[in-house]
Amino acid sequence: MWTWLDERVGLEPLTHLAAQKVVPRHRYSIFYYLGGMALFLFIIQLGTGLLLLLYYEPGVSTAYESVKRISGEIPFGWLIRSIHRWSADIFIGVLALHMFTAYLMKAYRRPRELTWLTGVAAFGLALAFGFSGYLLPWDEIAFFATSVGTAVAGAFPLVGEPLLQLLRGGEDVTGATLARFFALHVVVLPFAALALLGIHLLLVQKHGMSVPPGVAEKGRARPFFPDFLMHDLVGWTLALALLAALAALLPAELGPKANPFASAPPEIKPEWYFYAPFQQLKMIPAFVGPFEGEAVGAVGFAILGLLFALVPFLDRQAARGERSPAFTVAGWIVFVYLVGLTCYAWLH
Repeated sequence: MWTWLDERVGLEPLTHLAAQKVVPRHRYSIFYYLGGMALFLFIIQLGTGLLLLLYYEPGVSTAYESVKRISGEIPFGWLIRSIHRWSADIFIGVLALHMFTAYLMKAYRRPRELTWLTGVAAFGLALAFGFSGYLLPWDEIAFFATSVGTAVAGAFPLVGEPLLQLLRGGEDVTGATLARFFALHVVVLPFAALALLGIHLLLVQKHGMSVPPGVAEKGRARPFFPDFLMHDLVGWTLALALLAALAALLPAELGPKANPFASAPPEIKPEWYFYAPFQQLKMIPAFVGPFEGEAVGAVGFAILGLLFALVPFLDRQAARGERSPAFTVAGWIVFVYLVGLTCYAWLH
């Protein structure tokens, strides 16, 4: 079969890549597995999402009922929906950890600036996936959490009001919002993610895996195929077992159907990956000098994200192949701060 395909499509580049690709060995090599794990979970998201799409019916009068039917009537529908739900949470967590470890290992330094930028953009798309997909069941929690989340987007100075109108399709969260989020979740974001992922993987293949400055390698590099790939497969198998266990023991819930005229549930919270900005906005006073507190918080997190994306051009020491302890310390401070806010919001 291999010979038959090789004669018709040419498999020599693949065999050459498998023979030449190697993975550096050093004390931080274990973090290289995070990228493959994120890719595996993204594939799980695509697969389960396509299965759910066979039965999901977008619309104010049909969305909730279709999700209820998937969870209660369609064979194994509850399992597919739960795996989709849990893999989304774990995917964003693994991707965040992958970004942070890449930051600490200075994987953004020359000539990998574009690899870093595509990775940051992919993380932004993952958050957009989570935010847009949260509304689709059209239950009470999803409706009011989306109302709060889009209101935060509307707090940005100058562009806030047009951005709010663009997200909601009007002044309030309605069926137009659901239609826009559905199109974003199943059409726009998947195509953008696949294109961005292709570019990111191409850049990783071109430049190879980065070794942190000042870290000694341990012997010869490890062949990607079959050594590293087999370890990847073990990790993916364990991840699949974890997803199955979580889906069986803690299946995805579905609350009461959204009622736009009802009062918001007490202590409403977004998904865990939005806990940090959510808690930060709660802690900021209504006004900070002449500025609204929500605007200050939204702009502050936007600036933080921009600085994170531009770190390859700000860290000149790493660009020269040197250690940059100031950026390492700053990264740890931001990491501890965000994790602290997330834990505080979860406990309260």
